[in-house]
Amino acid sequence: MLLAAEHFVRAPQWQSYILGYFFFAGLTGGCYALATILRLVGHERDEAAARVGFYASFVTLLVCPVLLTADLGASWSRFWHMLIDVTPGDQGLNFKYASPMSVGVWALLIFGFFATVSAFEALVLDRRSSTATGAPARPLGGMLGRAFNIVGGILALFIASYTGVLLSVSNQPVWSDTWVLGGLFLASGLSGSAALIALLTRYRADAVFSLARLHEAGAYFAVLELVLLAAFVVVGRGLGASGAFASGAAGLVAAAAPHSAAASPLFARYLAGDGPWSEWLLFELAGVVIGGFLSALVAGRLRLVIERGPHASRGGRLAYAFAGGSIMGVGAVLARGCTSGLALTGGALLSAGSWLFMIAAFAGAYLLAPVVKKAWR
Repeated sequence: MLLAAEHFVRAPQWQSYILGYFFFAGLTGGCYALATILRLVGHERDEAAARVGFYASFVTLLVCPVLLTADLGASWSRFWHMLIDVTPGDQGLNFKYASPMSVGVWALLIFGFFATVSAFEALVLDRRSSTATGAPARPLGGMLGRAFNIVGGILALFIASYTGVLLSVSNQPVWSDTWVLGGLFLASGLSGSAALIALLTRYRADAVFSLARLHEAGAYFAVLELVLLAAFVVVGRGLGASGAFASGAAGLVAAAAPHSAAASPLFARYLAGDGPWSEWLLFELAGVVIGGFLSALVAGRLRLVIERGPHASRGGRLAYAFAGGSIMGVGAVLARGCTSGLALTGGALLSAGSWLFMIAAFAGAYLLAPVVKKAWR
């Protein structure tokens, strides 16, 4: 007897409230992240739009626990039951690190502290600016103020993306078959947040300065959202770059010395199956190279040039590039992935190792920048 293959899963018990929660979680996280970027790396006149972003993040945050508890069929006043176990004889903190729902609720609580403080700070600064004469009030400065916004920004990115991860770890068909939902939800949240802040600048004259930047950022986020959506539909697996070089190297070594390649633990796994030349990452990388070439050709920027500082030699610049690429290649092997695979794929899945790798990569680059910038002078 031939039986049709089916997914043996229970129907999800989600209600329409969860859709609102996903929407507002993306907005609250995206607005805070964009406000932090505008404040820390933007122009001085971007501060007004940053405050708009902090206000929007706080207001949209207030809706999240209401919608979340309503979807679970409980009163919003019982949101704290998701944080504290009130079971007789088993009272205590209700935190389960292996549960995306539990981690998300605690992240929402901690992020709420940052969003509330930042919104209150923006309110105080606006009041001071409206009553004081002379220069407008400035936000908390120094390392402490910047660190506060950076930590809040990281939590904001987590909030905007974890709802997608919550779906991808379920046993529901389609959602559980992909890694890309976390990144897709994050890109969607950032795109919507850029549009929301841009809309709110209509009611604040001094924030109009940032309107063009918000429109540009929103366009980039929308393109990223489309790319991730296409990856969700077409690819069905993680993205990366270093794997393409490893597959290509394995194929070349196998062609030149097949016995040595087969005996190598590094190359053997790339030679299994259909062989290294069938690895789709090779086609992905080829598409990137061809697409970049055609883009430069159409834009009239196709020329051979070595980017370097005014006093840096060509040989020195190439030596730095080769050394940096080699070190990054070794790091990618040790970390089991490069900035593309770990950031886009592992980061979208909220993998702790991927986030630690990215933090270490950016921190190392920031600390080393004063040393290597001499090569550009």
